[in-house]
Amino acid sequence: MTSCADMKLLMHGLLDGELDAANALKCDEHLATCTNCAAEYETYRSLRQAIRTHDVSRRAPDALRSRVLAALDAAEEAPTGQAESRRAVPRRPDSWRRWTIGASGLALAASLALFIATPFRGPDPVNELVAGHVRSLQVDHLTDVQTSDQHTVKPWFAGKLDFSPPVVDLTSAGFPLVGGRLDYVSGRAVAALVFRRREHVINVFIWPGSEGAQPASSPDHLSREGYNVLHWTENGMTLWAVSDLNASELREFGEAFRAQTRS
Repeated sequence: MTSCADMKLLMHGLLDGELDAANALKCDEHLATCTNCAAEYETYRSLRQAIRTHDVSRRAPDALRSRVLAALDAAEEAPTGQAESRRAVPRRPDSWRRWTIGASGLALAASLALFIATPFRGPDPVNELVAGHVRSLQVDHLTDVQTSDQHTVKPWFAGKLDFSPPVVDLTSAGFPLVGGRLDYVSGRAVAALVFRRREHVINVFIWPGSEGAQPASSPDHLSREGYNVLHWTENGMTLWAVSDLNASELREFGEAFRAQTRS
């Protein structure tokens, strides 16, 4: 049974039609029984529809318009000691005030619509990566190529990606390589390497980093939805490791991975 935490991770994939049939069915079953998740899903679905149809403008309530007009009138009334200045400055007509309010409202609405409709492409795709990690475990699609041989995994990516990801074998460090697969992050194909630590799975997502990005002295550690995440850059690549492994051992994994790519 899909939990509410899993539903939050899978909800956007369900909206975008990106889930496989098994996970889509589990989500539908959960939404049929959980009113909170169903309400949140409906909110996202309605917002998505509004953005697609450009129906994001709303007329300000009459009470709000009255308060704004009253505030403009009050602002035009100068203090008592400035009577001469008040007489020197003509009162603007109501039509000018209404035009100002209308133009300001249109600008605000346009800015808000642009903000909502523009997908986030910043440097923190952590939720998306955690969702990818969870999906790989739930749909039994952990690997496309299953082998502990790094010399088999690395050439497997050739022709499938527009870059060559670093592939290492960390068996000697206690993190054996399981294989690799293709995954998608922020609309682009990325490499995913899979490692194990006892019963724990570690997904390492890799794609080219920003041009000129400098390698970090140590990986950045984050946590999200009960999962630990490491992020670092190396040799022009950005790498994200996601696992339910404890933070200390995941840092150990990150250091072992970096040591291999630097040797």
